[in-house]
Amino acid sequence: MITGKTLIDLGFRAGKWFPEAITHINENNLEGEAMHAYLEQYQLPPIQELHEKAIDFKINIKAENELEEDNVASVINSMNELMKTPTVVDGSIMPDACPSGPTGTIPVGGVVVTKNAIHPGMHSADICCSVMLTDFGKADPKTVLDAAHASTHFGPGGRDRNTQYRFPKELLEAFEGNHILKDRHIIQAARGHLGTQGDGNHFLFVGISEQTGNTMMITHHGSRAPGAKLYKKGMQIAERFRKILSPETLRQNAWIPFDTEEGQTYWHALQIIRAWTKQNHECIHDATLEKLGLEAENRFWNEHNFVFKDGDLFYHAKGATPLDAKFMPDITGPRLIPLNMAEPVLIVSGETTANNLGFAPHGAGRNVSRTFHKKTKASMTNETVFAQETAGLDVRFFSNEIDVSELPSAYKNAQAVRAQMDEFGLGTVIDEVMPYGCIMAGDVDKNAPWKVKRRLKQEAKKNIQNA
Repeated sequence: MITGKTLIDLGFRAGKWFPEAITHINENNLEGEAMHAYLEQYQLPPIQELHEKAIDFKINIKAENELEEDNVASVINSMNELMKTPTVVDGSIMPDACPSGPTGTIPVGGVVVTKNAIHPGMHSADICCSVMLTDFGKADPKTVLDAAHASTHFGPGGRDRNTQYRFPKELLEAFEGNHILKDRHIIQAARGHLGTQGDGNHFLFVGISEQTGNTMMITHHGSRAPGAKLYKKGMQIAERFRKILSPETLRQNAWIPFDTEEGQTYWHALQIIRAWTKQNHECIHDATLEKLGLEAENRFWNEHNFVFKDGDLFYHAKGATPLDAKFMPDITGPRLIPLNMAEPVLIVSGETTANNLGFAPHGAGRNVSRTFHKKTKASMTNETVFAQETAGLDVRFFSNEIDVSELPSAYKNAQAVRAQMDEFGLGTVIDEVMPYGCIMAGDVDKNAPWKVKRRLKQEAKKNIQNA
């Protein structure tokens, strides 16, 4: 008679299959080769242990002041834990790096290279967060911003049926042809969120090219709810593999082996979400052009939150701009690096080097959290802070509520980031789009429908009590 201990002594890991297997072996008197042949179906791959020592990574950042020292130390500490993950072979951090979760989580401004493994946690929920530029020629920047304001949509949720953009047939077929994306809720979100930009640091920026004097419009956002739902499913798949392949790996660094059916399907799903996100940008840009009766003189885009494949290596960029053309099969121009609403959007080119791994920063980054930054401005009204930091600019919040955490002072010093780009060889600035104005979501929680409803309910209850 065999027991669970017998199976463990044979090298098997305890699992839900133990009782069924033990019963089958004992009832059929299996032993020797016959028993081993039966147990072969339950044989798991060997556990992949964490690297004893963190894999070396490139540090393309330095602290400019005491506040940044804490930020850089946190980023390096987190990377040191992450780089012990078994699949990891290389990594890099950019000048805009800042922590984005518990220790061991890839920071914003981080690049992590793995072998034959896709790590959903390393591209995060905002899959394919990206920027697109359209050249509007000599159009008046205010006219462009006004038309864009009427064409875009910020805030939570999607568009109602009356204002939705057309969902391309080929994209719908792609969603329906992928096992992970063929989900009613994901497809509904893909329809409703097309032509929307969300909230947080996403924006629509209008400015003037320093080189040509042309008016440029730039949008910044990711894959919205469809991407977030894919990320959730990806993390669930990766967690199942983590429990089998590497239980000691941090949950946020779980991976999907690329050479599995799940890995192939997830990779394909990522490409579909990438196409959807690009279409999302195009809807807003094309609608703005149409309102003005104009045609684009030029257009290009790049993502900075994605996974890029080169052979059996997967480059996970969490807020890092790809410089190397091999990462972008549909490359149509240089790359875009926005800094903050009061600074130029940089148009850059560059080459792969040993320390940049083919990437540049994606923006200016933060030194402190949104909440902490708001506390530093608590002695002034939002209106005062807004007036001081946006003087001379046409800055609008879609919700009509100022978000202090998105004003220029919330970000790292833009000049310092540019200086470190030069110092570490992280791209060459070939043009700058000087700011005219921008649109952001604003403080979408301040007068959110559920908050208004709760406030009215509380006021009604108070009135009854006082009656």
